[in-house]
Amino acid sequence: MDHDLPIIDAHQHFWDLGLGRHPWLCGDEQIPFRYGDYSALKERNYLPADYLRDTEGFNVVKSIYMEAEWDPADPLGETAWVMDLHERTGFPHAVIGQAWFMADDIEAVLAGQATCPLMRSIRQKPVAAPSHDAFQPGIPGSLADPTFRAGYAHLATHGLHFDLQTPWWHLDEAADLARDIPDTTIILNHTGLPTDRSPDGLVAWRAHMERFAAVPNTAVKVSGICVPGEAWTAELNREVVLRTIELFGVDRTMFASNFPVDKLVAGFEAIYSGFMTIVADISDDDQLKLFHDNAVRYYRPV
Repeated sequence: MDHDLPIIDAHQHFWDLGLGRHPWLCGDEQIPFRYGDYSALKERNYLPADYLRDTEGFNVVKSIYMEAEWDPADPLGETAWVMDLHERTGFPHAVIGQAWFMADDIEAVLAGQATCPLMRSIRQKPVAAPSHDAFQPGIPGSLADPTFRAGYAHLATHGLHFDLQTPWWHLDEAADLARDIPDTTIILNHTGLPTDRSPDGLVAWRAHMERFAAVPNTAVKVSGICVPGEAWTAELNREVVLRTIELFGVDRTMFASNFPVDKLVAGFEAIYSGFMTIVADISDDDQLKLFHDNAVRYYRPV
């Protein structure tokens, strides 16, 4: 296991709770969350010094900031805060910002985001059915909603990617979106959220992932695959990791920590040592793509 392997963490968060700008982290209420109780995240700030402590022992050379569900009325405020953080600490090295494709001001917000020298991609979590059985095509606010698509179409004007977090049962809609607007790359977060690890659940997940991966302007981040109540082990996650790489290839797959969110379930050492164990049999050049080079190509960190 090569802990000297250079790593660009393609998906991590920072926040300062004292700003009171993250509704899901402020107050006593909790939103529905796949890992269950996340109250530990509400107890302290998470800033570059904390991240560097968590990643100690690994050669993390750069990181990509993922929007952290800042107040949706002020997406540009988050970007300004992150840029100030970068200027003071050197972290992060590229930014995935927030925008709302169905908002009346979407064109102005995207134009504002595009002025940020570190901005590379936008994330909005589309409306999603709570389960595969509850899926209905074209629900309002989903990837198939015409208003959502109209706002999404403006990404290409600014050369921005779309970071997509949605459960796997919406990936056929994502594939349609990628085909219909081929100038925008969709980067799937958290491997399509394969929370059901039963044999039937993995078969269904893989089928939808395969159809999405068949569209060339798509990529994927292997992250956020913790299973609540179970230790993060190579054995537990091997199938998900290797099938994802098989479907997307080593040129369209990136590893990422999702820290500090995944810290609820596992440490950075467990996650990244697990990744390294799972891909130990592939070539050094291909490992470098997964841990570093693909993040350079997609996110162009400074």
